[in-house]
Order: sequence, then structure tokens, then C-alpha cells
Amino acid sequence: MSQINTEHTGLILISGVDAPGVTQALFAALDPFSITILDIEQVVIRGRLILTTLISLDPAHAQAIETDLLDATSKLGLDLAIDFSDQPKGESRNSNLHIIVLSENLRPAGIGALASKIAEQGGNIDRIHRTASYPLTAIEFEVSLNLDDDKLKIVQRELAEIAQNSGIDIAVEQSGLVRRAKRIVLLDMDSTLIQQEVIDLLAERCGVGAEVAVITQAAMRGELDFTESLTARVKLLAGANAEILESVKTSITLTPGARTLIRTLHKLGHKVGVVSGGFLDVIEPLLKELEIDFYRANKLEITDGKLTGSVLGSIVDKNGKALALREFASAENVNLSQTIAIGDGANDLGMLELAGLGIAFNAKPAVRAAANSSITSPYLDSVLYLMGITRNEIEDADRNN
Repeated sequence: MSQINTEHTGLILISGVDAPGVTQALFAALDPFSITILDIEQVVIRGRLILTTLISLDPAHAQAIETDLLDATSKLGLDLAIDFSDQPKGESRNSNLHIIVLSENLRPAGIGALASKIAEQGGNIDRIHRTASYPLTAIEFEVSLNLDDDKLKIVQRELAEIAQNSGIDIAVEQSGLVRRAKRIVLLDMDSTLIQQEVIDLLAERCGVGAEVAVITQAAMRGELDFTESLTARVKLLAGANAEILESVKTSITLTPGARTLIRTLHKLGHKVGVVSGGFLDVIEPLLKELEIDFYRANKLEITDGKLTGSVLGSIVDKNGKALALREFASAENVNLSQTIAIGDGANDLGMLELAGLGIAFNAKPAVRAAANSSITSPYLDSVLYLMGITRNEIEDADRNN
């Protein structure tokens, strides 16, 4: 029978009011002994310190180490707890799942429900830490839970459902260096990157806003698919002077946080794309100004300076958006698991489901239910927190701009 190779370890927990010199005092007390640092973590919340250190040591030194640590911590007015035990040598848990939770008003019930689901799946929460406190609270959970790609999608949906019921936003991704590798972030345009629906702005300029709204409602009831509804709405624009396109451009406003999102992603080496069921004739100047890396949208047919009521080429619909994601990822040699898609409508579901991380942004209930992550905050740069990007990194990108 093979013998298990073990080592004697000590788990040191120091807590109390934080003060300068605590960490130095700990390691000065440990320095005379023959030990190896295996792990260390420190957190300070509202002036209260928790410092944990895992060491391997000679069992004969355990009593002396405890005595010296008690002396050092008592001088600083801190509490000390030490647990000595034999553990399998080299044993460690490698977190393989990251869960990010966002909320303006984080409640215990939501965290409890998520923790319950993780435990139900056989997972263990190894670490919890805050990555942002303003304008949202962002909490990151590092979890040990072995999942294949199919099982990951299931767990993402289950946790997303819990988050939706708890009024919090969530993202669930595999851990590892891939989270920091180059990514493609693909955004929907209308009601995502911008606050308006371009077809509605055009309809109002043409005096057919009410008629277009009727068709939109029929589409929302499922009586028309996107291609049918867009074709019918564009037909109502026939005969309008093409000059209205210029006036509509000035009515577009970006969603709060959009510039910060794009600027930060670019600073960190990611690519940003836009795919839209709207119209290049209106949105292209803004996309160029934002230095969007690639984009795809519909184009209105114009003859003799007037809209004909038709769209040139194939309409960018649900399948067209998913195809664009595939093609953009292929062009950049980025695996689909390293892509993020963000949208608000049923027309976005194809790319939300295809992407490694699909985020429903202030979406309709049916879209939120189908997506594996969601954001209900009005700030588009909240996406950065779901990607594991900290508030400090965002502020650094702003300062270096």
C-alpha cells in the first residue's frame, strides 16, 4: 500500500483593528523558524483587518511559533487563532469558476440563494472579494466546480434565473488566463449602445410614427418576425427626403457608460463590434467616431434623393447577428468562448446564446430569461464588472486616455 505524503501545516488567522505594521510583525515573528509560506490573504473592511496565512513547518517548532505570534499580536491589540494539522502535501483547490454579482442594493437572500445552488451542484466557494463599490457593488466569487461546456451553460442559466428572481445581475465564467486574454465584445445598437430605436426616429420624421408603432407591437406579440416587421416599417418611409437621415443622426444619444466601456476595452486590448438591425445610413458616423473595430447593419435604398421604402441586401436579423459574431471572431482568431454579446431584444438571442458570455442589457423579460447573464443597471459600463475588470482598472483607463 502506498503511503500518503503529508506535511505539517499551520493556518494562522489574525483579526482586529487595522494598524500600520501588522503584516511586518507577523512575518518578523515567523522569520526565525524554518517554514514555507503556502498561501496568504488579507482584507480590511471599515478599518477591521482579517489576515490569514497558511504555512508548512517542523512540528517541533509549533509551540514556539504560537508563543511568538501571541506575543507579537498582543502588543498590537489583535486576536490570534492557529490551527496545526497534517495535510496531503501539495493539496490545493484550484478555483475554476468565477461568478460576478452586481447590485445597487445587495441583499442577503440573493447571495444565500446563489450559495445554495453552488452547493447543490457540488461546488465550493473558495474566495469572495469586492471589485467595485461605486456606482454599483460588484462581488466576485471564486468557485471550485468541475463543469464541461454543456454543463456550464446549464449552471449559467440556473444561476441567472436565481439572480433575476433576487433582483441582482450576474455573470458566470470559467476561470483561468482566458478571462484576461483578448476578447471580442459585440453590442446591439438600438436601446443598447444608444438609447433610441432608429426606425422610430425615422418614422417620426416622416409622420408615420403611429403606423410604425402598430407594426412594432404586432412583432412583439409574435405575429411578425423581425424581417417581416422591419420590411413593413421601412415600406412606410417610402418617398421621404433622404435629408431626414441627417436630422435623425443629431437625435441619437449614447447609453450612459458607453464611452467608458469602449475606451476601457480598447485600453485593455479587446476588440469592440456593433451589429444592428438598424441602418448604416444613420449610425455609421457615430460608430467611426467611437472607433468601433467592426460593424454590420442594414442599408436603406435611396433613389434620386428619396427613400424607396426598401432595404439593400439581406436584412440583419437574429441569424445575421449570430453570423456576424462568428465571422468577427474568426477574423480575429478568437474562439467563440472568448466572445461577449450584449443586447436587449429577441433579435439578439442568436448571438447571446452563441457567445461565451451573453448579456441581456435592460432587456425584455423573455430575453433575460433566455440569456445566461443580465444587467438591469442603466450604465453600459457595468459590463466591465461582469468581465472581472475592477473599478481601479476602469479609472486607470480614464486617466490614461
